[in-house]
Amino acid sequence: MNSPASAPSERPDEAAAMRRALELARRGEGLVEPNPQVGAVILGHDGSVVGEGWHARFGGPHAEVVALAAAGDSARGGTLVVTLEPCCHHGKTPPCTDAVIASGVRRVVIAAEDPFPRVSGAGVARLRAAGLEVETGTLAAEAERITAPFRRLVNDGRPWVIAKWAMSLDGRIATSGGDSRWISGEASRALVHALRGRMDAIMVGIGTALADDPLLTARPAGPRAALRVVVDSKARLPVTSRLVRSAGEAPILVAAGPEASSERLDALATAGCQVWRGIDVERDARLLSLLRHLGDTGVTNLLVEGGAQLLGGLFDSGSLDEVWAFVAPTLVGGAAAPAALGGLGVGRMAQAPRIDVEHVTRSGDDVLMRGLVERRGWDPGSVRGNRREEP
Repeated sequence: MNSPASAPSERPDEAAAMRRALELARRGEGLVEPNPQVGAVILGHDGSVVGEGWHARFGGPHAEVVALAAAGDSARGGTLVVTLEPCCHHGKTPPCTDAVIASGVRRVVIAAEDPFPRVSGAGVARLRAAGLEVETGTLAAEAERITAPFRRLVNDGRPWVIAKWAMSLDGRIATSGGDSRWISGEASRALVHALRGRMDAIMVGIGTALADDPLLTARPAGPRAALRVVVDSKARLPVTSRLVRSAGEAPILVAAGPEASSERLDALATAGCQVWRGIDVERDARLLSLLRHLGDTGVTNLLVEGGAQLLGGLFDSGSLDEVWAFVAPTLVGGAAAPAALGGLGVGRMAQAPRIDVEHVTRSGDDVLMRGLVERRGWDPGSVRGNRREEP
């Protein structure tokens, strides 16, 4: 594969086709996970678009196959432009490389390598061995961003973690007395429901579950029905809570610690909850074990809605990938009023990871800032070092 330093020589028609393929790929968001979002465009021998396709649902045909079917005989002698390396193994569908070779295209332009071990580099090698001209790296950064949750799951065995919070202009997520309804406006809450509708799982801490008695469902429903996860070390979630009472309508997982009583866990299980019991005494280690457990079950996108201690624990462990922060034009004040992130935090500003801001927009009277937590220079060990220095 081409290294990032040696960018491919893009042809204008192929670069435009790749941008279109990326647009098509996004149509699979919330529908294809744990598979990646992929789009494809077929250019005829004269450079015109003769076929398009995208991966539309998990278990369904892949983008390349859909685009080639749309192009038919017009694909022969043309170019396949695709956002991710074609697969070369039998999964829920046959190898896409076989369909590409059989189609008669002479050239394949690929944005990004597939990190899945059975594909990574092998798909390109298979196409080249069949005599096709293969170009890699066209708009690779954009393609890797779209497939970031898939890459996190494949490479690290855990979901892509999105932290969401609403805060006042002075950075408070609740009053000193714990009241948080409502900091954000109706437009922001509608965006959150739309976000929930494409998540595999939604997580809150037990403090938020007890204070707000939330349902954590998407209203109206989206393409996915998320697993609702409550991080509850002592299994305190009441069986009378709305979360537990709705277990028959939407799945719920109570993630407990070793100190939780068996009686409480049995009562929650009897009420219809899934129960996970971490064996790690240390909080960060237990959170990481929980994330790996969710990854093992195919959870690709995880939305964490609070509270501050849970978000802080995920931050301290270096597990936050993306942030959605809604800032409301209100002032709360109060030294005891909580901020979005609890936990230990960083000891020096030089240790603080920055946000690669992707999107800033008005949401009613609120402002939404959305971006990625940058990893460069960010060492979660520095936070753990803060813990070691505590008396």
